[in-house]
Amino acid sequence: MTKAKVGIIFGGKSAEHEVSLQSAKNIVDAIDKNKYDVVLLGIDKEGRWHINEQSSYLLNEENPKLIQLNKSNHGVAFIPGESSKQWISLTDGASLDQLDVVFPIVHGTLGEDGSLQGMLRIANLPYVGTGVLGSSVSMDKDVAKRLLKEAGIKVAKSVTVTRHKLSSVDFTEVKERLGLPMFIKPANQGSSVGVSKIRTEQEFYQGLKAAFQYDNKVLIEETIVGREIECAVLGNEEPIASIPGEILPQTDFYSYESKYIDEKGADLAIPAELSEELTKKVQQASVEVFQSLNCEGLARVDFFLDDNGDLVVNEVNTLPGFTRISMYPKLWEISGISYPELINKLIDLAIERHQRDQALKSAVWDD
Repeated sequence: MTKAKVGIIFGGKSAEHEVSLQSAKNIVDAIDKNKYDVVLLGIDKEGRWHINEQSSYLLNEENPKLIQLNKSNHGVAFIPGESSKQWISLTDGASLDQLDVVFPIVHGTLGEDGSLQGMLRIANLPYVGTGVLGSSVSMDKDVAKRLLKEAGIKVAKSVTVTRHKLSSVDFTEVKERLGLPMFIKPANQGSSVGVSKIRTEQEFYQGLKAAFQYDNKVLIEETIVGREIECAVLGNEEPIASIPGEILPQTDFYSYESKYIDEKGADLAIPAELSEELTKKVQQASVEVFQSLNCEGLARVDFFLDDNGDLVVNEVNTLPGFTRISMYPKLWEISGISYPELINKLIDLAIERHQRDQALKSAVWDD
């Protein structure tokens, strides 16, 4: 049987570079080598692409604080429109073997926001995960909130600040609207990068400064008192939801370190201790959010469950972490889909969507 050639794209210029390296390692370790040939395409922090060997693509791979991409001397360039020569070696000008499907696991900016998805669409390659539009609107927390509110889905109250209006932001006015404590976060980041919990005026302006290091648009949100419930969604036109899980932070809030570095930073309760009724409510809401934001393939939907039993959407992650302590694969494992089987399903969904899209006409006069 001929094995499919799967390109795993990882790394990237975003603040979540190291998380992506950890996710890639777990996918490479778990993917069915009898079914797939893996091609590793690593992107360094300067944005250069490298062809990497499986035996040496990472440095310090067992230490999430020190993990690094092992930059190869084998650079690669992409040429759109050349079906047989899309990927060209910068070392000798030779074309690489055509990829059958791509698994992009570049978290954050330029990987999760529709940019990479647009490039892969131009390349006419099947790829795992949500398309250009769904990736873009889900990544932008401000736009996602607007769409979810339009769909009648509850979200936290917030104030959006763009860089050119920063000088007009007043702490007292925001405090009266949102209360204290509040949270400040970049609009287009994930993994709690650049997020601050605000209790004082000094922290407010420090939090804005920190968040604007990562984005030109920042969200200030009210604090929702409640349990942190997460649910994984899988599928295209008919998505399914996993058993919900719960985050039990052991720190002030579920920070970047708690998610990816400090294994004692949070406990994961999988499944979450919910009634059957609440479990179904979370699952139904997760699918509704997934479809409202035009997601496909996979996403993790994060909620707050308040004391009244209401679900408030926190955020949607269209390329959730695949590290060994990540919630998305753990949720599916408890739901009955193993890690290797999950990878298979995601690749199958990518090919299914690509075939669906290929059936569309590209010109008015096509027969």
